[in-house]
Amino acid sequence: MAIWLDETSKILVQGITGSEGRKHTARMLRAGSKIVGGTNPKKAGTDVEGVPVFATVAETIEKTGADVSVVYVPPAGTKAAVIEAIDAGIPLVVVITEGVPVHDTTDFWAYAKSRGNSTRIIGPNCPGIISPGRSNAGIIPADITPQGRIGLVSKSGTLTYQMMYELRDFGFSTCVGIGGDPVIGTTHIDALAAFETDPDTDAIVMIGEIGGDAEERAAAYIDEHVTKPVVGYVAGFTAPEGKTMGHAGAIVSGSSGTALAKKEALEKAGVRVGKTPSETARLMADVVRSL
Repeated sequence: MAIWLDETSKILVQGITGSEGRKHTARMLRAGSKIVGGTNPKKAGTDVEGVPVFATVAETIEKTGADVSVVYVPPAGTKAAVIEAIDAGIPLVVVITEGVPVHDTTDFWAYAKSRGNSTRIIGPNCPGIISPGRSNAGIIPADITPQGRIGLVSKSGTLTYQMMYELRDFGFSTCVGIGGDPVIGTTHIDALAAFETDPDTDAIVMIGEIGGDAEERAAAYIDEHVTKPVVGYVAGFTAPEGKTMGHAGAIVSGSSGTALAKKEALEKAGVRVGKTPSETARLMADVVRSL
């Protein structure tokens, strides 16, 4: 098992003919992902890496049965691309694009909600999702870790990769990079809920960062609903107040959104929180060995 993405997933690439779309289509294909089509209305009828290019998402779904879209469209076109995917009824959209205006993300998130949340959005400004050895949708390197029984949900792309590497001897069921923008689609809580019900995930690593209250809300959810062991890490203990750090959503205002407050909330919910990524990995290794 894996959450949201597995070896049966049929992936289409919105923006497949652009430089990023081409590069990562090739990478995903090498990883064994089933890339069945891509979209560019001006280049329909051509192909990229042997993958056919169609005019629209709806046409791609009709011709190939695609059920996942990965978006590599530039920021100005991302909103239209995601809304097109929602209108076509695709179950999962992974938005890799960085720099999407927050009001655009708010608009397409609200649009998905108005359509009954039948389309799950991961991102934007995220590395995507990988179920090692099964499928890869996004920019996460496919050769860091083998398949295993740890689930990972993270705001940070680079910390996702580091955690995968540090725990490569154990492996992962699915790793989800949710992105660090102020407004995102899939949240820590969504991933925690999915991992809780996944029979092949035994333990969960959750990586957060300063800014907002997502980690505090996740802590409350863990306390009430998650029975599997969770280990956490919060980036940003030394971040200066009032300065955006890395992600648009990683900003501390006064006492709100600090790493310490998030760490305390998680520990109160029974989550073991590491002071560094490496310590967090060691804590998870100890948990897995004890299962």
